[in-house]
Amino acid sequence: MAHFIFGIHAALSQLEKKSDIVIEALLQDNYEKNRKLISIFQLANQRGVKISIVKKKQLDDLVKQANHQGVVLQIKSCQKRYSENDLDGLLDRIVGNPLLLILDQIQDPHNLGACLRTALAAGVDVVIAPKDGAASITPVVQKVACGATETLPYVQVTNLVRTMKHIQQRGIWITGTSLHTSEYLYETDFTGPVALVIGSEGGGMRRLVSENCDYLVKIPMPGKMESLNASVATGVCLFEAVRQRFLAEN
Repeated sequence: MAHFIFGIHAALSQLEKKSDIVIEALLQDNYEKNRKLISIFQLANQRGVKISIVKKKQLDDLVKQANHQGVVLQIKSCQKRYSENDLDGLLDRIVGNPLLLILDQIQDPHNLGACLRTALAAGVDVVIAPKDGAASITPVVQKVACGATETLPYVQVTNLVRTMKHIQQRGIWITGTSLHTSEYLYETDFTGPVALVIGSEGGGMRRLVSENCDYLVKIPMPGKMESLNASVATGVCLFEAVRQRFLAEN
């Protein structure tokens, strides 16, 4: 089965990192006017990928009018779909202290893609999300994630609270982000085995998810905004963990 990823950055990332699963690169017929599209043409040619020059309407139809930026890659579907049954095996393979990301009902595909891209950059081992009320991996998510969906395990579970309890039994501490706490992010130790929970775009973490966290922290915001976009909050929190771990190891 084949599916599509699209957009300049996603296409470049795919061709650079894993061109062997690319079946065909479809470029808009005016690609020669765009330096980055020319680079994609050259890279696809170097990798031995079939190249087709097509009209904009054909690209529009393939990705249902999404912003393809003049390039669509048809790729083999090789991304494994993970469930809670795979979680123990994934955790067993982690070397060192685990860093997990739990996304509680992130519904916007752009936010999910940005969270996955940030998680991969921060060295997250596994991302966990509920099956219900959360975005799945779609072409839009793949575009924004810039290759992260092909590398980072995204585990969708039936019961998120039950999965959190199982993670805790394995010795992993769960830290949730919340406005309703006096503890700040920068006062929390992320050097050990940690799972970070980010709540949904509108309501934050659900009550039972919040109640089953070991710690709740908030990001200090001296400005006049009370909250951040979910993907921005993910980046702030994950790279605080990266900073602490870097200092601890050096």
